[in-house]
Amino acid sequence: MSIDLRTTLGLARSLVIYHNPLRLAALRRFYAGLLPPGALAFDVGAHVGSRARVLRAAGARVVAIEPQAAFARFLRRTLPRDITLIEAALGPQETTAEMVVSALHPTVSTLQPDFAATAGAAPGFGHVRWDRRQQVQVTTLDRLIAAHGRPDYIKIDVEGFELDVLSGLSQPIPLISVEYLPPLPGNTLRVIDRLADLGPYRFNPVTGESGRFLWPDWRDGPATAAWLRALPPTARSGDLYARLS
Repeated sequence: MSIDLRTTLGLARSLVIYHNPLRLAALRRFYAGLLPPGALAFDVGAHVGSRARVLRAAGARVVAIEPQAAFARFLRRTLPRDITLIEAALGPQETTAEMVVSALHPTVSTLQPDFAATAGAAPGFGHVRWDRRQQVQVTTLDRLIAAHGRPDYIKIDVEGFELDVLSGLSQPIPLISVEYLPPLPGNTLRVIDRLADLGPYRFNPVTGESGRFLWPDWRDGPATAAWLRALPPTARSGDLYARLS
């Protein structure tokens, strides 16, 4: 199978998974209740744009950030014109970097050099092959804030590169979410520590794309870290939300 065909199949697979109307409706209601009217949201790792579209439908102004060439082309053609698209990755400084890409499973493409090797041995990743590389431009959250304003919410889904993205942020943001992967808790544990350096954050997870918080209360960093460490490697992944107290 050629790389172009694998890339096309990977895009189609992502559209089937992430453009589920019921999931999108649940997420729209979730964000409408979570964000103030007219909120500014950064979608870091926009992929096929499902979260960017949902955030817009919930009333937010959206900046979508996506470095993968195939997905950036798709977003350029299909995103509503009032969503700003940045065709770059985010990291600790402005530079260029090499992204390891899985054509058939593009959601796990990453700039983190060790992620592919580590994840490949983890439950749920055995079928994934990282089969190409792409040079990408890297900018920082601070640069985006200077250009577009301080966001009310930053969503980060970048496959093990979350800490690097947050290293390019020098101020607390009211709401941030990062993907958590139960087989690889170390990534998220380091993010919790980084957020503690930025400000007094409390945490609440959302499992999968459910659009519902797992806990009735928001918990501090140590309690959240203990929960994360106790998760079995086969547990479902999701998003960990951090709210500034």
